[in-house]
Amino acid sequence: MAARQAGLDDPARLRRAERTRRVLSLELNKDRDVERIHGSGINTLDIEPIEGRYMLSGGSDGVIVLYDLENLSRKPSYTCKALFSVGRSHPDVHKFSVETVQWYPHDTGMFTSSSFDKTLKIWDTNTLQPADTFHFEGTVYSHHMSPVATKHCLIAVGTKSPKVQLCDLKSGSSSHILQGHRQEVLAVSWSPRHEYILATGSADGRVKLWDVRRASGCLSTLDQHNGEKSKASSEAANTAHNGRVNGLCYTSDGLHLLTIGTDDRMRLWNSSTGENTLVNYGKVCNESRKGLKFAISCGCNPEFAFVPYGSTIAVYTVFTGELITMLRGHYSTVNCCVFQPHFQELYSGSKDCNILAWIPAPREAVPDDISEKSLPQHHLNPAYEDAWSSSDDEG
Repeated sequence: MAARQAGLDDPARLRRAERTRRVLSLELNKDRDVERIHGSGINTLDIEPIEGRYMLSGGSDGVIVLYDLENLSRKPSYTCKALFSVGRSHPDVHKFSVETVQWYPHDTGMFTSSSFDKTLKIWDTNTLQPADTFHFEGTVYSHHMSPVATKHCLIAVGTKSPKVQLCDLKSGSSSHILQGHRQEVLAVSWSPRHEYILATGSADGRVKLWDVRRASGCLSTLDQHNGEKSKASSEAANTAHNGRVNGLCYTSDGLHLLTIGTDDRMRLWNSSTGENTLVNYGKVCNESRKGLKFAISCGCNPEFAFVPYGSTIAVYTVFTGELITMLRGHYSTVNCCVFQPHFQELYSGSKDCNILAWIPAPREAVPDDISEKSLPQHHLNPAYEDAWSSSDDEG
């Protein structure tokens, strides 16, 4: 405490340690409800990156809901209200399950949704009308817009076809196609570091990295064995997983990519070398037949992955693979979770039709005359102990 008051502690380190403490104390918040609108399972959530205030959800019945997460009442107990929804009676509602919703990364005036009805829709938030609709030959499993792109407006789309489609918002056409996968593409994710780099995961067990400016094919196909498996082996060469790859998530700095597959494995890759870092997360149960939406924290030390795991959410340390905790509260399969980096909150959506808010436990006040070092340390999670180390410089 004295070091902090004297300004000896680096504020960036302090911020990181406090964010880490908050993530490690996440609990189901009894005082915050998310208004229940969906009459069927919730597949996808997204929080807009501008203010971190508005959240979208997409359901198995095609319904999309927009919520305000801010506590306008200022009361300790409150409900995050649905501001509006694209309900079953809306003329442009998706006919089948909505698999992905995403805010336009640069302002809240627009959002996107894709569905098993073979469409991707671009919505005007103010009028709740589609500004554009893209049609595909097969089911749409996943789509993503780059969070950092300034030179292109491409939406990557993974469908039942092995070809990855790129839709251009500016021209309103499917601009081009990336060929290389052999089965349907279940997950797509743009790098948050390089605007032309795209990662795709397929039912063929492969994860491919593409530079979308290159027409010749993918940059690399990630190999779980780092090239050390003999060619005579029964396993196919250059597979990321021995099952369908149905989830991808970059770390916030874009230096690593986390993938998840139906082989009950999660793998962490160096995104520039394509190397499997061989972090062992143990068995990560994954029975999803479609895309799985998981999340990674931002600004913590260590960083954490929040992974739907049956009716719970497993929280892992990204770089050491330690299972920190299981967040329990849903009654049925969890399909998606999204991290709110401003306040270190987590929201999860489930087949049970509920969206749950996981909020950091309030910090217990420490009397001024007691130094924090003299407090019993047993309540600290071991993963937190290195969060104060000064060995790693910010940036």
